[in-house]
Amino acid sequence: MFLSERNKSWAVFTLLGFSDYPELHVPLFLTFFTISSVTVGGGNPGMIVTIKINPKVHTPMYLFLSHLSFVDFCYSSIVAPKTMLNLMVEDRTTSVVGCEIQFFFFCTFVVTESFLLAVMAYDRLVAICNPLLCMVAMSQRLCAMLVVGSYACGVAFSLILTCTVIKLSFQGFNTIDHFFCEFSSLLPPSCSDTYLNQLLLFISATFNEVSTLFIILLTYVFMVVTILKMRSACGCGKAFSTCTSHLTAISIFPGTILFLYLASVFYTVVTSMLNPLIYSLRNKDVKDTVSNIMDSKIFSY
Repeated sequence: MFLSERNKSWAVFTLLGFSDYPELHVPLFLTFFTISSVTVGGGNPGMIVTIKINPKVHTPMYLFLSHLSFVDFCYSSIVAPKTMLNLMVEDRTTSVVGCEIQFFFFCTFVVTESFLLAVMAYDRLVAICNPLLCMVAMSQRLCAMLVVGSYACGVAFSLILTCTVIKLSFQGFNTIDHFFCEFSSLLPPSCSDTYLNQLLLFISATFNEVSTLFIILLTYVFMVVTILKMRSACGCGKAFSTCTSHLTAISIFPGTILFLYLASVFYTVVTSMLNPLIYSLRNKDVKDTVSNIMDSKIFSY
């Protein structure tokens, strides 16, 4: 433990980010600055204030939406400022502790957002299936428990992963091929065995993504069944319209994460499986060799 702490005291990280493309630094800075200004300075705080001061929107849906805006505000504030700074300065170094802190808060709010989206899907299910009893079914106590539970899940997942990073040993100057301190990017520079970290990351990421998507998909199945039973076309339209914004958010956030996850699986696992088949089918010598082996085995019996 002492050796690990001593190593961390003089170990530093250099975030490579977009250092290979210096000609893009100014355009990227302006892009990040614009997005960050809208996210941190306008959209999300404006949504929170609007919901707070308007009594007409003091409903479960807007309560969850205000917390979703708060979470978006937080994790954007954690990543964007450091990224913009690194685009404008030569020294992109950061301490190990600084990286661990950034990862902890980023992971907390990202996981929290996943569970909040699942909670919002359940709220939409109640609103469509029991519109007259929605305020009764989604009581203030239940809403508070769902919000607190979402944050608790975020903190729990983040604490588990961050604790495994804290136990890793780092020495000297290390490079991170990323623009912020993401979990998987912290493992290669480590002097320690990272097998357990990778396994824990796989289990936690899979559980988080699968569980939240399962809840969302299950609620939407019930919603679609309920909507299709409606006799009024106007009622169906209103029911679908209440889900449009939530479906959009799901497509952007968990959908992107799932796409990247599947892409990683594809190029690390599926490609390795297909490459021998692809090249062997195009190679006459390989096909002749395989045919000879198969013929010899058949005749040997």
